[in-house]
Amino acid sequence: MTPTAPTSKADGTVLTGVSETALMTLQVRANEARRPDSIIDDPMAIQLADSIEFDFAKFGFTRRQDMAVRALAFDRQARRYLADHPKATVVALAEGLQTSFYRLESVSDQFRWLTVDLPPMIDLRRKLLPASDRVQLCAQSALDFSWMDRVDSDDGVFITAEGLLMYLQPEESLGLIAECAKRFPGGRMMFDLPPAWFAKWISRGMLRPSLRYRVPPMPFSLTPSEAANLVNDIPGIRAVHDVALPPGRGKVFNALTWTVQRVTLFDNVRPVLTLLEFG
Repeated sequence: MTPTAPTSKADGTVLTGVSETALMTLQVRANEARRPDSIIDDPMAIQLADSIEFDFAKFGFTRRQDMAVRALAFDRQARRYLADHPKATVVALAEGLQTSFYRLESVSDQFRWLTVDLPPMIDLRRKLLPASDRVQLCAQSALDFSWMDRVDSDDGVFITAEGLLMYLQPEESLGLIAECAKRFPGGRMMFDLPPAWFAKWISRGMLRPSLRYRVPPMPFSLTPSEAANLVNDIPGIRAVHDVALPPGRGKVFNALTWTVQRVTLFDNVRPVLTLLEFG
């Protein structure tokens, strides 16, 4: 789908709290997509960032590749699932200002997409992103499980919770996973979480992207071993996969990423990227 130039800019200040973090991740991804040596092809992210009136400088340094690498990891797993389930429904929980559908829409012309997010975010998406008869927008919290009634699971379900679970209370995150496992046997769910030390420092305000911005608290985290044990803790989970990040740009970045993800010594201090299979 070809981006079109915006006729007017939308006010980004309508997003507050956790929702505001979507502006930061969007700007990081758009800045990466603008690079001549970009690791992600995301013209819709550039269009979206250019369509929003907001002081992005408050987020500090946003010319980095981490958010793009994370997005590519989610894309890779979604593509693999859609290759086997071309008519599946992809459910993007708390999708924020992600542009995943537009990067994936060419994989199949049959899969459907359900965006679940709070009303202010849905209003922005409806105003700024191209409409598609393959995309449904659901204006509610991911914790209001009634969104599940809108999912046709006959041809498969792939659920993403990119940048969501860390901002929920532990019982909320685990409850959401459990309900997805119960409702969508045969489906998959992917999520990411920070390491406990990072979440603690963020919550205490010890790590800030800038003096003008403080990331909301992150009450929930898991180690890789704790994530792996979900197969024993939550009925309906058939398998748990520790997902490796795809390559980024630069030998140093890739060497550090490869080492941290594969050397068990770092398991308790590295982020978690998890794919669940529901049975």
